[in-house]
Amino acid sequence: MVQPARRAQVAVGDLTVTYLPDGYGWLDPAACFPNSQPDGWSTHAEYLDETGRFPVSIGSFLIRSPDHAMLVDLGLGEVDFEVPGLARFRGGQLLDSLADEGLPADQIDTVVFTHLHHDHVGWTSNIAAAPNAPSGRAVTGLTFRNARHLVSEAEWAHWAGTAEVTGPDPIAVQQPLAAHIDWIGDGDEIMPGVQVRATPGHTPGHVSLIVTDPRHVTGDRLVILGDVLHSQVQVAESHWSFRFDTDAEQAVHTREQLLKELEDDATLVGGGHFAGHVFGAVKPARWRHAWSRHPR
Repeated sequence: MVQPARRAQVAVGDLTVTYLPDGYGWLDPAACFPNSQPDGWSTHAEYLDETGRFPVSIGSFLIRSPDHAMLVDLGLGEVDFEVPGLARFRGGQLLDSLADEGLPADQIDTVVFTHLHHDHVGWTSNIAAAPNAPSGRAVTGLTFRNARHLVSEAEWAHWAGTAEVTGPDPIAVQQPLAAHIDWIGDGDEIMPGVQVRATPGHTPGHVSLIVTDPRHVTGDRLVILGDVLHSQVQVAESHWSFRFDTDAEQAVHTREQLLKELEDDATLVGGGHFAGHVFGAVKPARWRHAWSRHPR
């Protein structure tokens, strides 16, 4: 049975990129991919469990060099809740996953958000917002106090002052970040070998990251997708929009454009929500693209 992904690691030149689990979601496929129906999943049963739900991994990518330690997205935080008719979510492993790498929180020097949905910002502070969370808890500060926190300006502006349940909680995320956030944009190099790629659609300021060998010795490349794709099924079914895409048409355009660029034997893909294994490659399209998991 398909399961959320476990820890996995790849090397890109002198850099290591490690997927660190925080938690998971079990989602209703029809509710989350509305235009996949009526029978779109009949040929993709390998991505569903025996109950007909599909699991998604939720966590963070740790990018390490001899001089830097960066986290890409911050998972769910310590939550356990269900949204009837849609999904079940559980998180809380990220700091333990990080400790397993020999890193305490104060050694992370950079946090970069691909976007600010709730399942990417959960460890921003000591509080993770959830429908069943107790009220009255006080925010004591950022989890990664020594890190610069980076997001696109368009993403921050889109959510600023809002309290949507899918977005960054005003008290737990927006307020503690406000005095510490810095902007990133398309083409910015935020660490040697790590470049920002604007990939809007899922949210207005969504970004992906292009990771290459900082010494240019190898031609290896890894693309950390963020939520350009939520499941491997969207490699083949790139027209399937996700329920929470802000601009579904733009999200499809971004996804299809990026998939064409990923048809390269030297390029790996990191899909943080992919079940089973987060690293893999996009096979060139014959009549549609296909997914191939990374062997490690």
